[in-house]
Amino acid sequence: MVEDFLNKKLNERRALDAFRSLKLPAYKTDFCSNDYLGIIKNNLLQNFLEPNLRHGSGGSRLLAGNYSLIEETENTIAQFHNAPSGLIFNSGYDANLGLLSCVAQKGDTILYDKLSHASIRDGVRLSFAESFSFLHNDIGDLEKRLKASKGNVFVVTESVFSMDGDMAPLTEIIALCEKFNANLIVDEAHATGIIGERGEGLVQHLNLEKKCFARVNTFGKACGGHGAIVLGSNALKDYLINFSKSFIYTTALPEAGISAILSSYKIFPDLHKERGHLNELIDQFQKSTVSSNRSKTPIQVVIIPGNEKAKAMADKLQDNDLDVRAILYPTVPKGSERLRIVLHSFNTKDEVDKLVDILERPHPNPSPKEKGKSSPSERI
Repeated sequence: MVEDFLNKKLNERRALDAFRSLKLPAYKTDFCSNDYLGIIKNNLLQNFLEPNLRHGSGGSRLLAGNYSLIEETENTIAQFHNAPSGLIFNSGYDANLGLLSCVAQKGDTILYDKLSHASIRDGVRLSFAESFSFLHNDIGDLEKRLKASKGNVFVVTESVFSMDGDMAPLTEIIALCEKFNANLIVDEAHATGIIGERGEGLVQHLNLEKKCFARVNTFGKACGGHGAIVLGSNALKDYLINFSKSFIYTTALPEAGISAILSSYKIFPDLHKERGHLNELIDQFQKSTVSSNRSKTPIQVVIIPGNEKAKAMADKLQDNDLDVRAILYPTVPKGSERLRIVLHSFNTKDEVDKLVDILERPHPNPSPKEKGKSSPSERI
């Protein structure tokens, strides 16, 4: 059959016990979503949205898809993040792809953290520049790479890493970038709304925004919306409008979506109580015996090596009405399969106690029936 090559690859995934499938919401206790502040769960945007907005934009921004609300939103967000300019993309994936694929040229060098998100790695791969990864959060290895780099050099990292919940040592990275005249690009996807007094993100919280070449802030996580913005200089915005293919050749986000983004920026900076409760839950989980990382962010990790064992524990939690997902190889390296636990401002301390209690019991071994069952698992 003409589709044999598809089934061959799918069967390889099944053999690894890593086959993915879509699941409908189970409406269990949420320890899975990126709705860190409960903006989606509590429908906080509803009272801020303007009525009678269009649900289509009619074209790309360079043709029929530009309008005043999207430019107003870009200006408002750039001002909040202390950036000269901002350009909205349809998703965080599009933003990283569009930025990284076009800014570095042939003869330039891109250095990126080894645990960077797939959108960063794909953007780097589409660039004409040479590219090398450096060991995760390893300043010494980054310095070695910088010494060997040529042309315009770009260093790329996440501020909060989506699989481990740890933070990049941005102060040290920026010091190296200044020493070697390199340009720093920071993906703030999992820091926006969470890190800082007003959820401004790690870069701004450390007063390092003027040291960055570009920042990518996304709206699909704590902000409760969709899309992303690239923050940087006026020249960078003009450059992306002219050269970023994922911006140029796609239909713009509609007014309804942009209104949700703007509304979120009117809400999340003042959610101090929610961030405070979230930090209490993080401390509670970190004091348990089950945590495999020292994360100070909502992303907590329990390493359970082996796809089958990680899925079996996820199944056990699901059976107890706790929505926790297994992250499997090849999404993470073999041997580091895990439960990715996400804490939220709407979770209770009793719910975290229940979660920890189940995790502290001996890990279940998958039964023959469970071995062929597919649990929810995917990179977020």
